[in-house]
Amino acid sequence: MAPSPVPAPGRPTTQPSGPASGHTSGAGIALPRAPRPAELPSVHGALLCVALPALAVCAEHGQLTGEGPEGVYDAGRRLLSRCVLRVAGREPVALQGRMATADRAVFLGALRVPGDTGPDPALTVERTRSADGTERITVRSAAARPLRLPVEVALGTDLADLGAVASGRTGPELAASVHGTGLRWTGADGRSVAVTADPPPMDSLAAAGVLRWEAELAPGAAFTVRLRVRGESAGRPTTSTGAGSGRPGGHLLAEARAEGDDPRPGDLLRSSVEDLRALLQRDPARPADVYLAAGVPWRCGPVTAEALWAARMALPLGTRLAATTLRALGHTQLSGGGPESGRLQGPFRDAGPHLPPRCTGIEATLAFPAVLAEARRWGLPAADLEELLPVAERCLDWLRRTAGRDGFVPDPGPAGPWRAETQAHAHRAALLGADLLDGCGRPGGDALRDGARTLRERFRREFWLDDPAGGRPAVARAPDGRTWPHLGGWAAHLLDTGLLGGGRYAEGLLDRTETEQVARLLGTPALDSGWGLRGLGTKEPGHNPFGHRAGAVRVHETAVAVAGLAAAGHEKEAASLLRGLLDAAVAFTYRLPEMYAGEQRTTGGRPVPHPAACRPAAVAAAGAVHALLALAGIRPDVPGRSVAVHPLASAPLGAIRFSGLVVAGEPFAVRVGRLGLGMVEEAAEGLQLGV
Repeated sequence: MAPSPVPAPGRPTTQPSGPASGHTSGAGIALPRAPRPAELPSVHGALLCVALPALAVCAEHGQLTGEGPEGVYDAGRRLLSRCVLRVAGREPVALQGRMATADRAVFLGALRVPGDTGPDPALTVERTRSADGTERITVRSAAARPLRLPVEVALGTDLADLGAVASGRTGPELAASVHGTGLRWTGADGRSVAVTADPPPMDSLAAAGVLRWEAELAPGAAFTVRLRVRGESAGRPTTSTGAGSGRPGGHLLAEARAEGDDPRPGDLLRSSVEDLRALLQRDPARPADVYLAAGVPWRCGPVTAEALWAARMALPLGTRLAATTLRALGHTQLSGGGPESGRLQGPFRDAGPHLPPRCTGIEATLAFPAVLAEARRWGLPAADLEELLPVAERCLDWLRRTAGRDGFVPDPGPAGPWRAETQAHAHRAALLGADLLDGCGRPGGDALRDGARTLRERFRREFWLDDPAGGRPAVARAPDGRTWPHLGGWAAHLLDTGLLGGGRYAEGLLDRTETEQVARLLGTPALDSGWGLRGLGTKEPGHNPFGHRAGAVRVHETAVAVAGLAAAGHEKEAASLLRGLLDAAVAFTYRLPEMYAGEQRTTGGRPVPHPAACRPAAVAAAGAVHALLALAGIRPDVPGRSVAVHPLASAPLGAIRFSGLVVAGEPFAVRVGRLGLGMVEEAAEGLQLGV
């Protein structure tokens, strides 16, 4: 497990969502604050090999120079910061660096043979590096004569903590010692790391941190060196021999595939599933609690609300991840019978230029029963449902007490403000929670539906702002009647109502006319950047294309908009956002960051990276899955023994087939034709199929 996340401007802080002071958790336990760096080192141009808790941050040239965040990490500790290759005293000319899989990168370089006068390189160098630092270096000769060349690898480490790397507070490189077939470094705290080589080097120069070989290359022959990095804490190994060894099993997420007229969905789906698997991590105190890290490299700490949103969007890949994530979050639930009893804990999150921070604990509390209810519809096993239902009931009890007779849920404190997005989460939790309680034979469903009705009526009366252009929802409202009218991507959450029995969507906070108006607004150039949905419209005060909640494109929010618009029948706007997301995915080589700049798309342009964005990120990878599957409109009801598909009639990407999905614990496949007609091709036995 990596250490607590490193805060960045516009991102969740380590401040827990307990008392107003923000220095203690909801349980009253003091927690230290991590130092906030002025500016995180940028990794948007780096290749990140991920198999948590192992991670390698590499520049495209493949050399680890010790600059910035480059290096090999395990559990938040940098095991190797420098790994520089020289052949015949020269560094190879870098030609290409690319990701081969989520946990492995390949680098290609070339060199001219010493003494040759022509321009063509006769030596090629290929390096394959895995997340755990395992590396294979191959020098291949195309020279016409035999060659004898020195091959050197210069190594170094500072054994720095990731937080120190982020804030630029790393110490000097440690002194090396010769160790077996390589080198070893030991820090002041007793931690150590060793690099071993196969074949053994001819020379090991500890003072310079250099391993050296003499490569004899016949024409067409190759020379290969394998390096292995192994960290130890108090003499106990922390990194094993293969990338991902001992990691959560791939059984948590299915091997989904997409194929059709447009090849991009297949590439994006494959890459996104790989990234989700790479981001899986365990709670060291509870190994059964497996969940997604929020994002690499800065946010690999305890379970967050984002991990739950990601697990929800990944339900078509199976329900196991949702179950383990819900279990991990359930352990954060407050108890004791007080007013906060039943709420889940979580840090505050920046809410943009106009509102105070919001509470991710409230967000997770409202999401918990909704995700459990939807996981049940997808086929969550009865044993998992029985274990998690009491936690959901306590979340719903907290919702009933907090909303009270007024109906609104304040966020973050009793004085508000009332946020539209929070009310959408509360309304969905009430309706899906009522459906969950009814389906499990538990009382309380009618009271939740009554509360949802009160919330809906009051929201339509107090949050809708009329204007000559057709009106808009307010982003927030104060108890004294003051409103914040600023329009942004948050409005997509008003369309995300959640799935009930029989393949029906729950009623939303907006009526039909208001839904149509929100759909129109989401499709305007002020919000649709051409690459996805902006967090804040370009016409709003405080708009900043790089602002996390002030104008940047957030993949999660764009995916919510695509699915919500599709479900509401607004296919034109949904298709526009989906195409923009796909085009952005191509520019990011199908590994979408959590956000990128909301600059307006221009002919021949490319999406602009955000310098502090995590990539990969859980909500981005799962959001891609969610947005793509909106094309098929899969609506399962496993307790009701049915599954229906409602694809986009416009078939905006042409014919497409999704396979390797999971419904009722069995493989599921669906095809959508060019005329927008859906057909289930594979499903669990006994499910009634509908379109």
